[in-house]
Amino acid sequence: MTSLNEAALPELEGRLPLPSYDRRTVRTGIVHFGVGGFHRSHEAMFIDRLLNLGGSQDWGICGVGVLPSDASMHGALTSQDGLYTLVLKGSGGTEDARIIGSITEYLFAPDDPAAVIRKLADPATRIVSLSITEGGYSINDTTGEFDPRTPDILRDLEPNTVPGSAFGLITAALAQRCQQGTAPFTVMSCDNIQGNGDVARKALVSFARLKDPGLAGWISETVAFPNSMVDRITPVTTDADRAAVTAAYGFSDAWPVVAEPFEQWVLEDKFPTGRPPLEDAGVQMVDDVEPYELMKLRLLNASHQVMSYLGYLAGYRYVHEVCTDPLFADFVAGYMELEAAPTLRPVPGIDLDAYRKELIHRFSNPAVRDTLARQMVDASERIPKFVLPVVREQLRLGGPVDRAVLVIAAWARFLEGTEEHLEPIDRRLGDLRAALRADHAEPGAFLNLTDVFGDLGRNARFAAAYRQAREALQRSGARAAVQDLKEPSIPTRSTS
Repeated sequence: MTSLNEAALPELEGRLPLPSYDRRTVRTGIVHFGVGGFHRSHEAMFIDRLLNLGGSQDWGICGVGVLPSDASMHGALTSQDGLYTLVLKGSGGTEDARIIGSITEYLFAPDDPAAVIRKLADPATRIVSLSITEGGYSINDTTGEFDPRTPDILRDLEPNTVPGSAFGLITAALAQRCQQGTAPFTVMSCDNIQGNGDVARKALVSFARLKDPGLAGWISETVAFPNSMVDRITPVTTDADRAAVTAAYGFSDAWPVVAEPFEQWVLEDKFPTGRPPLEDAGVQMVDDVEPYELMKLRLLNASHQVMSYLGYLAGYRYVHEVCTDPLFADFVAGYMELEAAPTLRPVPGIDLDAYRKELIHRFSNPAVRDTLARQMVDASERIPKFVLPVVREQLRLGGPVDRAVLVIAAWARFLEGTEEHLEPIDRRLGDLRAALRADHAEPGAFLNLTDVFGDLGRNARFAAAYRQAREALQRSGARAAVQDLKEPSIPTRSTS
């Protein structure tokens, strides 16, 4: 069986689209931390599209892994010369696959951190992009301040250490560029966080200040951190996906990517040392990304949380199962329409009614087979960023919060364990379960976990609604609790 790599490309000609450019002439201009499925279905795909259009040869991607778990990706991409298959699956059974070639290098920081720093310090590197997850920035959701708590960050803050975290490596490279008189690179976050560029700035400058206050001042004054909104549903690659690529195209790919056809990237145009012509590849370059960002975070990302815990408790395991059940689809649509949408600013060029309907259609795609389990990882980071801002705003406005509160109650019940138990994956799991033990003795005590809820536990309306929702779930289960909130019809109202 042919294995995917550069030497195999001539043999694969005609089976599926291949890179039309000479990868040997592509130079690295972007270093990316966090090479997972989403990066490869999104940013790397956009850069590959540009390279196929001709030109832009200075913008190849060097991937960087910093976690021990990144060793598998390092092995897969290194053996395949950075190549991989991107398979887009539509809801009507359509499938579109191509080989992506924009990742031309991959460095595994635990093996050689000095090589990563050299690559970052190279003047040819003009963008450093990040998809390190919502919790990777060590920003306290309650205070909004940098709160170093992960072992890798704490270790890098010790004197005279060899850096191993993303921020440690980036700071070391910026120190070299400052000493050499080399212009800094732009730091571009691609994570699902409101003001992701601002968050990246806060994290990096705060980290640098603890290492070298003078360097922190230089970073704050000279490094650009554009905000962005990114969107493409990309589930975790399975063995079935690997087998399907082999069966359809006759070669072995150690780590293909499956995603939906929909793509969106809205990006602030703040790149003082240059950027690729991303607009030619379909990226929307704007002066202010916030309206688009809030729309996506509070509608799409929040809806992932809204459907997941209730859907799981009702016996579903896949996103499309929840969203093709009329009761749950109506519940998710009602959350978007009645609770989330009224908290948004007008979004230029977007019909929010159409956007919400499109989301339900995307969620209902059975070909993607996105799991609820993927969406429930690190909920203590995601719920405060996606759902609780809507709750706070609606409490301020005196608006509805019943659906969001039922989601919080369902999350608490999920954390306690179900008949078909899935062990939650959450960096705060110990604290969450301690709070739930207190909740049994004093209903509502779960909300006193200030690292997650801030001061919301002191809001009498929110606390009373939570206790009522917990009781309803305990008494009658998820499906009946959702049914109790079902409206006869969801009003159609334009908020664009």
